[in-house]
Amino acid sequence: MNHQNMMEREVKLAFDSPEKARAAVRASGAVPIRGRRLQADVLLDTDEGSLRIRRCALRVRKEPDRNVVTFKGPMQASRMKLRQEIETTVADLPALLRLLEELGFRAWFRYEKYREEFQLPDTIVAVDETPIGTFVELEGTEAGIDAAARALGRNGDDYVVDSYRTLFEQHCRQRGVPATDMVFGPS
Repeated sequence: MNHQNMMEREVKLAFDSPEKARAAVRASGAVPIRGRRLQADVLLDTDEGSLRIRRCALRVRKEPDRNVVTFKGPMQASRMKLRQEIETTVADLPALLRLLEELGFRAWFRYEKYREEFQLPDTIVAVDETPIGTFVELEGTEAGIDAAARALGRNGDDYVVDSYRTLFEQHCRQRGVPATDMVFGPS
């Protein structure tokens, strides 16, 4: 992937464990396309929160084999999470972060997950192991996502459209602990 500008459509499905998620994905007939790896994500914004005010996000992602910068526009009205996404790979992550800092962007939330990806017709199926639980993220066409959810034994009532940041804040609020960064181990 060099550059991508598209409408991103996705949902998450909560699972009790990575093993149960993988078993459901295998039973669905999904084909493996990318192995399990750590994704370290950073959300950036200005000190004034100009992106959050517009309901947008700027994310930098580090993986073992690539780095990606993504802009996400505001969510559109839909029963699924639907928003504009502009994404490109980055060769020099420290230089990009320095450039963004010079433009006034600061890291305000960090989150990690182990992700592995599979393919079903018109849908990417990702098993995400996070510090707050296991989710299967479905990204693709509306019909593809609905079909993938059915193949996983789920339906529209099970769709989670919140971001990992929002889910983490809810998780922390329920436990009466401060929401800092959603990382494995100390932040």
